[in-house]
Amino acid sequence: MSFLAKAVRRPGTWLLILLLVGITFLHYAYLLKHPTFLADLTANLGLTRYTVERVLYLLPIILASLLFGWRGGVTVTVIAVCCMLPRGILNAPHRVDDLVETSIIFIIGILVSYSLESLKKERERRAQLETAQRELQVQLHVIEENEKRLAALNRTASIISQTLELDRVFDSAVDCVRDVTGVDAVRIYVIDSATRELTLAAYRGISEEFAAGASRMKVGEGLNGKVAETGEPLFVKDVSEEDRPLRLLADKEGIRSELIVPLLSKGKVVGTLCVAMHTERTFLSEDVDLLTAVGNQIGVAVENARLYQQERKVAEQLRVSEQRYRELFENAHDAIWLHDLEGNIVAANRACVRLTGYSLEELCSLKATRLLSEDSQNIARDMQAGLLKGDDVGCFGEVKLVKKDGTEALVQIASSLVYSADKPAFFQHLAWDITEARNMQENLRFLLHQITRVQEEERKRIARELHDETIQTLVALCLRIDDLASSAKVPPEVRLRLEELYQQANTIMMEARRLSQDLRPAALDSLGLVPALEGLASQITRYSGIVTEVNVVGEKRRLPDEVELVLFRIVQEVLRNVWKHAEATTANITLEFVDGSIVATFKDNGKGFEPPKVLSNLPRYGKLGLAGIQERVQLLGGTLAINSEPGKGTIITAKLPF
Repeated sequence: MSFLAKAVRRPGTWLLILLLVGITFLHYAYLLKHPTFLADLTANLGLTRYTVERVLYLLPIILASLLFGWRGGVTVTVIAVCCMLPRGILNAPHRVDDLVETSIIFIIGILVSYSLESLKKERERRAQLETAQRELQVQLHVIEENEKRLAALNRTASIISQTLELDRVFDSAVDCVRDVTGVDAVRIYVIDSATRELTLAAYRGISEEFAAGASRMKVGEGLNGKVAETGEPLFVKDVSEEDRPLRLLADKEGIRSELIVPLLSKGKVVGTLCVAMHTERTFLSEDVDLLTAVGNQIGVAVENARLYQQERKVAEQLRVSEQRYRELFENAHDAIWLHDLEGNIVAANRACVRLTGYSLEELCSLKATRLLSEDSQNIARDMQAGLLKGDDVGCFGEVKLVKKDGTEALVQIASSLVYSADKPAFFQHLAWDITEARNMQENLRFLLHQITRVQEEERKRIARELHDETIQTLVALCLRIDDLASSAKVPPEVRLRLEELYQQANTIMMEARRLSQDLRPAALDSLGLVPALEGLASQITRYSGIVTEVNVVGEKRRLPDEVELVLFRIVQEVLRNVWKHAEATTANITLEFVDGSIVATFKDNGKGFEPPKVLSNLPRYGKLGLAGIQERVQLLGGTLAINSEPGKGTIITAKLPF
């Protein structure tokens, strides 16, 4: 039904129907009186009119074959036979002739239908062959172009991959591009990531003047700058009309047409490739594709060359750094050795050889624990465990080093981790011999202790002499003056002078008694530390007006004479500083007796100060009194802490063992 619907909608179908109707009408027109010219015409041709009418049926058969193929031709042939048969059957005198002619027309119609169908198919096959031939030629052309492109790419890749030196890569690239594309001039620009400028890296076919004028340009400026900014190829038929920054140079150089493609590496524009002609040239899409592919290869080569240069630079820096480290390692005055995580010594310097007495070969065959005494090995293990946990970047400690001859040396050691591939690989130890320094420190401490003891003995002697001689003499003098002043024979004027002398002598006696107490309070020797401090606090309150209190925590007890004396001198110095510098109104002294030690805390509400971060720097800040306190505490192996802020008072804590 769909075939019939399509056939009905075709104009040829109606023409075919009209032909069949017309010819059939003529075939049966003997029933009508049709014009006689047709009979005369057929007679002159030696044909009967019925033969001509039957031959005319071949026209719709041929038309149907052309319009609908062999099926349409056969169908119309059958219809034509059906139209002719009634006439042949009814025409008794010439029935045989009519049937023969009708059969001939049927056979000819069938042959014509199949012949036209065969001719049509032959034409279609020829058309298909011609189309296939054209497509084959196109494919051959594409293959030839691809081969040309691949050959150019292979040649470019082969040339620019022969070296990783950036300058040689650029020179090889411009020569290869010029040979492959047949252009007059080639320029390669690279992007300076620091300044975001295009720098002319290599060129061919242009003058030095043009190269100097076009050596640098901003990204986004000019044709090459636009390509660097957009990352898209750009063809310019006439450069003088487009590239304003280089218009004069281009006119002078005679450059007309340019094709510019980006140099890409990992999707990032690293530069541009520009080819130019002195005459106008239209670059085909194949040229653009070829140059783009070449540009990509050059971009990758440039990136590889840059990475190679960076790696060489880093390698050189590492070599120099390693050489410097090796020189520092070998020439260091302090002993340095490295051992792996299993404790095997892998490297040591000459200072380590001198310190330990082992040769370098002997050291590299030892375990690191062989260099330390048993008690120092535990210290070293704790230090290394802390380093592995990441608690410290570097740690310090004092250990005893065992030399080759069996003697021991006290060394200060600084340990750190050495990493390989971001993993701990070695322990590095820097050690310096502090045996002599420690002995000298102990000697100095002993001498200072002896000097302090002698000083205290001298204070004690002077205080006793003041008490037993000077003060007693002053007391006798005061009594003698008082007796004279009380005599009735003394005139009033003399009595007044004697009373003044009495007051002066009494004042001198009181000052001598105070001086004796400061030098060596008798209560300290007879009653102990706490009563002596309470007396000192009362004295400070009486003379300065600063309310001073002494508090005791724990069971009060007598301490060794040396400890009591040091604590008394510390409190004495602290209270003197409070009196002279702190501008305080109250001061508090707390003595806390604990097992094996005593903690003395001094607190005031004065103006405070900013103490140094390291107490050993107290003399540099002019805190000589506090520096003396620190020395006294250190003499007894104690510790001292100072907490103070401007405007918030001061807290000093001293802890002494006994």
